[in-house]
Amino acid sequence: MKFLKKNWSNLLFGVFILALIIPQTRMPIQVFLQRMISFSPSEIDEEDRALLNDYQWNLTDLDSEKISFSQSEGKVILINFWATWCPPCVAEMPELQELYNIYGDRVDFYFVTNEELQPINFFLEKKDYDFPVYITSEPSPEVLASSVLPTTYVISKSGKIIMQKTGAASWNSEKVHQVLDQLLLE
Repeated sequence: MKFLKKNWSNLLFGVFILALIIPQTRMPIQVFLQRMISFSPSEIDEEDRALLNDYQWNLTDLDSEKISFSQSEGKVILINFWATWCPPCVAEMPELQELYNIYGDRVDFYFVTNEELQPINFFLEKKDYDFPVYITSEPSPEVLASSVLPTTYVISKSGKIIMQKTGAASWNSEKVHQVLDQLLLE
């Protein structure tokens, strides 16, 4: 008993490390930790904003219908590059779903992945998400290129990238609402 009292913190640390090694517990722990450290993304300074000039990008929806990203030219857009196996992606999805619930009829949302249909559908059904998911088979426009998941962009009607966030973020925040509301008025 004296051993446990003296070494309880080491024992807890060992159990935590063991939980991170086991695949069934690793993902939920990583998602929880990502949510704990996620903050609202910031706007890019006006002088540092890139401009999306190329809207030529073909995507496929979950019904295997081809769509062209060019249909969103002149609209406010949110693009999220994600994957079902990515803990930071999974961590930010509940807030992105909430944001989609609020702005889905006024902002064009693109949740873009290159995964197979089966894991995507399983993930969406399990989590009860209904945001629009697209599969890409070709590179995105160069200004949207990123090799890190998740990466999210908020783009104005004129094509300026107003927000760009790599890693998990708190997307259903007052700050993001203010940015989207302002962009929708322009």
